[in-house]
Amino acid sequence: MKSSLAQFVEIMQNAGLNDLVIQSFSTYYYQVLEGATGKISENEIEPPDETNIIDYDKLRTSASSQLEKLAVIKLNGGLGTSMGLKKAKTLLKVKDDLNFLDIIARQILYIRGESGKDIPLLLMHSFNTQSDSLSYLLKYSQLSLPHLPLDFVQNKFPKIRRDDLSPLQNENDNLNWNPPGHGEIYSVLASSGVLDKLLELGFEYAFISNSDNLGAVVDEKILNHFVKSKKPFLMEVCRRTEVDKKGGHLAQTKGGQLLLRETAQCKDDESEFFQDVSKYSYFNTNNLWVNLKALKQKLFETNNLLPLQLILNEKEVDGIKVYQIESAMGAAISVFKDSKAVVVHRDRFAPVKKTTDLLAIWSDVYRLTDEYNLVLDNGMKRPPKIDLNEKYYKTIEQLQEHFAEGIPSLKQCRSLTVQGNVYFGKNVEIIGDVMITGNRKLEHCRLENVEV
Repeated sequence: MKSSLAQFVEIMQNAGLNDLVIQSFSTYYYQVLEGATGKISENEIEPPDETNIIDYDKLRTSASSQLEKLAVIKLNGGLGTSMGLKKAKTLLKVKDDLNFLDIIARQILYIRGESGKDIPLLLMHSFNTQSDSLSYLLKYSQLSLPHLPLDFVQNKFPKIRRDDLSPLQNENDNLNWNPPGHGEIYSVLASSGVLDKLLELGFEYAFISNSDNLGAVVDEKILNHFVKSKKPFLMEVCRRTEVDKKGGHLAQTKGGQLLLRETAQCKDDESEFFQDVSKYSYFNTNNLWVNLKALKQKLFETNNLLPLQLILNEKEVDGIKVYQIESAMGAAISVFKDSKAVVVHRDRFAPVKKTTDLLAIWSDVYRLTDEYNLVLDNGMKRPPKIDLNEKYYKTIEQLQEHFAEGIPSLKQCRSLTVQGNVYFGKNVEIIGDVMITGNRKLEHCRLENVEV
């Protein structure tokens, strides 16, 4: 197929994107021209060997602290459009009248106060989320540290028409672009100067995670192991259950190098293997520990462009089928030799991707500790499985409307399925496995192992 790269380059230059971004896009675009799909075939991989897996429960605590060498980086580029949001998702109130940014800021300030260490917080924003987020964080004047920015900004890639691999040219220019995926974080750290500044100030390690995962907090036991092991890259994983079978999983090459296979990278005729949680037993939490000196060296070797596996996302814009070129930051596990994965408890993975996730966090399933850590309450090992009919509960506005008068108690719930148009009032308790099929209002009631 004819190359439209010159046209893409002109568009990106006119948008003010730097040469590194253009080079990154061009590299991936050439792969697409050559027929690359970003798919990882079953015959290329195998389940990770146990020698690549570390058990969190076997890690030892240490009397010494490495916090003075740690930087915390949060991905804060999401809008939450799938839930009907139009601003940064992290501005959404999530627990005890606090939003994600409140909780993240207070976590960092608490750790600084307790440890006496100036642990920096850096946010990677998209072009959609920077302004609103930084304006909100002005209330935390002590959050910024001297000589370091509070944030750096992700770039954007032009969307590609699937029919002829030319640029999408929608009248609304915003629709012509997509974030390049969070895999871009490594090159942006380099091109923004943030990586060099961190190293210059004595920071050797970074804990990177999604801002919408409030379970992703600094864990000194993991940090101390990471420092002592001298590994370049460590990924936190959880054991997959049937609930997780459609999400990405950890695997390794036939040569034993760990890698990440995302949903979009699974071949259509191999979904059965992809979803086999007994074969591929771990999923990526996107909580990553990175040795910054090792990252600097690897970026030097690759001209600031880590060779991350292509993710070719198929989308549609106003009836036109397009590709979005993306990459995942967890894919860097395949770039660093001798990278490892640590199996952590489920409470370190509490993301909000759908309104069902948000309902669980709003409820008494979770609580905020004095350290502003979100933890499962009542001795629960995992949150209940919640399934809400998207016709009535897909957006935040719908969720708020249906639970305006109260959030049901879910601390003894295993699963809640709501198929009908149900409004919840005060004093509703859900116990065991409950399915609600009709249209009604519930209040002052206790539902236990029942279908109503």
